[in-house]
Amino acid sequence: MNATFTVRVARTWREAEGVQAFELRDPDGAALPPFTAGAHVDVHLPGGVVRQYSLCNDPRDTSRYVIAVLLQEGAGSRAMHALEEGALVTLGMPRNAFELDTGARRSLLVAGGIGITPLLSMAERLNILDRQFALHYCVRSMDAAAFAGRLREAPFAHCVHVHADDGPASQRFDLPALLAGAGACTDLHLYVCGPAGFIAMVKQAALAHGMAAERIHVEHFANAGAAMDVSSSPSSFHVRVASTGKTIAVPAGQSVVDCLAEHGVAIPVSCRQGVCGSCLTTVLEGEPDHQDCYLTDTERAQGDRFLPCCSRSRTPLLVLDL
Repeated sequence: MNATFTVRVARTWREAEGVQAFELRDPDGAALPPFTAGAHVDVHLPGGVVRQYSLCNDPRDTSRYVIAVLLQEGAGSRAMHALEEGALVTLGMPRNAFELDTGARRSLLVAGGIGITPLLSMAERLNILDRQFALHYCVRSMDAAAFAGRLREAPFAHCVHVHADDGPASQRFDLPALLAGAGACTDLHLYVCGPAGFIAMVKQAALAHGMAAERIHVEHFANAGAAMDVSSSPSSFHVRVASTGKTIAVPAGQSVVDCLAEHGVAIPVSCRQGVCGSCLTTVLEGEPDHQDCYLTDTERAQGDRFLPCCSRSRTPLLVLDL
């Protein structure tokens, strides 16, 4: 399991319409565990709810973590917005499924709404490394633009472009123009975070403009695929635990993680949506039916790993390296 530690809410404030920001510090003033640009932490909330939030401060500053939470339907964001200054919160160690390639000569950061959070730490890092980059931030309105003031005052403000849907036409997000020639720029990496539809739009446009898939990096905040709801899945199959040879039937409507847990085989799990990668498991035999948004298309095609919190099997049997 991912180790945990306790932090105190040192400060909380309304960052934008519907967005609450939190500054988290060690209760005794010690340095927090280091993190890399694009990393997130698991936040353990009352009732056993665990949610992932990106760290959006400068990675060099380990005296604090800064996260921002958009109020949405669901227990996680409501519980976060209810936190008051002084409250103690349990976190998992920082993890990064959205790594920044610091060796790339040029980077293009594209955010939709609250997707700005991991890209803020990336921009901070790229600026320190004196790398060439541009940050494009798409919002419904400037009232909904989290960290707009921070971006205006940043030393890399000249690299930032904010696009508001209700703003003048001259500042509208022109994706084809932005990606023109991107396919020929083999030293350019693209990073996209935001709502699922926004990510899909940008990724598809980048591929259509000739960008190689390995240079397109995305991070989802939730798995928007309908297939992630295993309770409605009609398929049943078997899994075998390689270390013991025990074969377990996974019925329709139950996840592999939950089924194995009932038989005494525990797999670390957090988001249960195929987003965070906590439960990533090696597949020794069989063909997974991937329902996550964590693995890349290339990793899915290899078929040697899957996320048992949401994915299933295309074959009657999966043999797992457990």
